[in-house]
Amino acid sequence: MYKEDLKFSLWADFIERDYLDNEFKELINKGIINGATSNPAIFKNAILSSDAYIKQLESLDALTPKQKYEAVAIFDIQKAADILLPLYEKGDDGYVSIEVDPSLCDDAEATIDEGKRLFKTIDRKNVMIKVPATEAGYKAMEALSASGIPVNATLIFKKEQAIACAEAFAKGVQTYGQKVDTVISIFVSRVDRALDAHLAEHNIPTALTGIYNSAAIYSAIEAMKVEGCRALFASTGVKDDSLEAHYYIEKLLAYNSVNTAPVETIEAFVENGTCNEAALPIAPEIIQAHMQKVQESGVNMDEVLDKLIVDGLEAFKEAFKEILEAL
Repeated sequence: MYKEDLKFSLWADFIERDYLDNEFKELINKGIINGATSNPAIFKNAILSSDAYIKQLESLDALTPKQKYEAVAIFDIQKAADILLPLYEKGDDGYVSIEVDPSLCDDAEATIDEGKRLFKTIDRKNVMIKVPATEAGYKAMEALSASGIPVNATLIFKKEQAIACAEAFAKGVQTYGQKVDTVISIFVSRVDRALDAHLAEHNIPTALTGIYNSAAIYSAIEAMKVEGCRALFASTGVKDDSLEAHYYIEKLLAYNSVNTAPVETIEAFVENGTCNEAALPIAPEIIQAHMQKVQESGVNMDEVLDKLIVDGLEAFKEAFKEILEAL
């Protein structure tokens, strides 16, 4: 755990085979990270751009493209889980996440089946199955957590999504009869990238809407007090050169939370971060005052967030499709 007093964890939002054998271990040994996340886009970049996969792929010619993808991805997830296992065994997170096929996002039963199959095949207790926060996804989250499978709920942009995830996990934990570790992944910087050009034209402070939206969601998750469930801040890399690389880690430092970020973002935070106290929660009236200005500028936040959810799902589906076509 990066900051024990805050129960705050840093996870690396990156998977690649050579990295797992080298820098990943170094970051763990230095006490900087205690978990990892992946998604179809991360695996697409790793598999299609790294020479580390050539030999294994050559041995998989008889398999279908999805079988090839799963063989490669499962190998990496198992490797990461094994490296993280000592942390998991001492109660210091130690989780790595793998996402179900994003094309199943509207099919609850198929998502449940795939999540259970992946968890059984990977055969590591410190693996989280990543499920998109859709109506079908909420049903899958409940069923998987009810089976004792750790779950990472992903692509959360709205408070209503987070509450639905937390309710699903609460039901799942109740059915299972003991704690199941879960995270609710709140996407941050994409909100600012969608709005900041418009807000700047209206003299409204930029790089804050994503922070405030995430802060409100974090408070809602904390208020529900679901056993084993934490807020996780994702999409925390910076694309705006005017911001410090670690901006979205420092501004979202919060008790009982996780921040998953690109390795270079984590390194920037470790080297340059100055915040030693929690930045969250943020007073509701401060959040509301900013959101009122955003609304008065002509922005419909519900429409913006709904579009980001759809765009996020489509991006993961496209990345998954491109992997399969290349294999």
